[in-house]
Amino acid sequence: MRRRRQTRIVATLGPASSDPEIIGRLFVAGADVFRINMSHTSHERMRELVRIIRAAEVHFGRPIAILADLQGPKLRLGAFEGGKAALDAENSFTLDLNEAPGDATRVRLPHPEILQALRVGDTLLLDDGKVRLVATEVARDHAVTSVVVGGMVSDRKGVSVPDTTIPVSAMTAKDRSDLEAALDAGADWIAVSFVQRPEDIAEVKKVARGRAGVMAKIEKPQAVSRLDEIMDFADAIMVARGDLGVEMPLESVPGTQKRITRLCRKWGKPVVVATQMLESMISSPVPTRAEVSDVATAIFEGADAVMLSAESAAGKYPVEAVATMSRIAEEVERDSTYRSVIANQRSAPEPTGADAIAAAAREMAEYLEMAAIVCGTSSGATALRVARERPKPPVIAVSPNIATARRLALVWGVHAMVMPESKNLDDFVNHAMALAVEETFAGPGERIILVAGVPLGTPGATNMIRIARTATR
Repeated sequence: MRRRRQTRIVATLGPASSDPEIIGRLFVAGADVFRINMSHTSHERMRELVRIIRAAEVHFGRPIAILADLQGPKLRLGAFEGGKAALDAENSFTLDLNEAPGDATRVRLPHPEILQALRVGDTLLLDDGKVRLVATEVARDHAVTSVVVGGMVSDRKGVSVPDTTIPVSAMTAKDRSDLEAALDAGADWIAVSFVQRPEDIAEVKKVARGRAGVMAKIEKPQAVSRLDEIMDFADAIMVARGDLGVEMPLESVPGTQKRITRLCRKWGKPVVVATQMLESMISSPVPTRAEVSDVATAIFEGADAVMLSAESAAGKYPVEAVATMSRIAEEVERDSTYRSVIANQRSAPEPTGADAIAAAAREMAEYLEMAAIVCGTSSGATALRVARERPKPPVIAVSPNIATARRLALVWGVHAMVMPESKNLDDFVNHAMALAVEETFAGPGERIILVAGVPLGTPGATNMIRIARTATR
């Protein structure tokens, strides 16, 4: 099951893709990571999906990553008299704590934390930005707004406050329960929704205690403005373009996506580009040309992974959507301009021994046209540093830890495998060369380059680089 592309694919599971047969077909079609959206999944169903994925992992003999996506705080309006109300532009509209049904002049906002954080001039967006309000008067128990863009609003529609940092955790009581359940079930990655500050990620990492990687979803302007600080805490980043496109001008999203992707490459943190990538394939067997270009752009930028949401979770063509995304990635990576674009975006290595060795391994492997780069890694750090370089030869990560191999399934270009703990360096080299041949990355008598930390098994101690030649027949 060797992939013929470097970019990874994340497929969301849902009503259209929850049984063992479909999950198996999704993996064969190209899914490397399965996302479980905890907004719509009970703990019992989540555990069942994990069991199905782990069974597929055994059947196909490949590590598969599981991403549990926490719901995060959902900010919503209260109810209206008759279920809805029309808000006219330039009229006044009040948000308050009164539990009485709302009308065209007011409605309950059951989030006192928003009212306390609002300032005059702040924007409020209702129903995914369809209705826009601007605060003209604020108090602890209410806010008077002016309707800038009017429209029909109904019960429990979402509220976004792009100009306001709300002093609440990104984790609700439901998220805490979901987090513990996902960790106990063996999820490899945890995605944190509506991150505003680095403390939001630190809170989740404190609970996870290394049992899973923590991914920050960037979907609020507050997170974009503090991206460097968030990056310092997060293990990976998701460019969640859906909510990001609601809370900031749509025309700003492509540039923000590019900045986030390049910053992740500089830091050596995996980055996932998500939302509406092949949206039309929810109901159509083929995507639009614009969607194909959108996916291709993310791949040209060097994103570690591209993600399908409703396309694979609830669409009519989940397997076709994954297969289409895989074909796009393969074609882009074969394009004559791909390698030059990737190389031009490469950042200088950090001034550490591990980064210097990773950069040297990439240069040596490309200059000497080696068959593969093999990384011996206990924690995954060595493979991440090599993948950061986006080398032309394939990267094989061998680890004694299945959890590490699964987590690396998200990372650009890394073919992760589980290999028993080596007795010594020569034992590691011999086993690694045999695996490279067995997995068809190298032929008999071909050279590979090996990168590891010595003593073997020491996390984060990348300090060895070695050229070896596989056995001849």
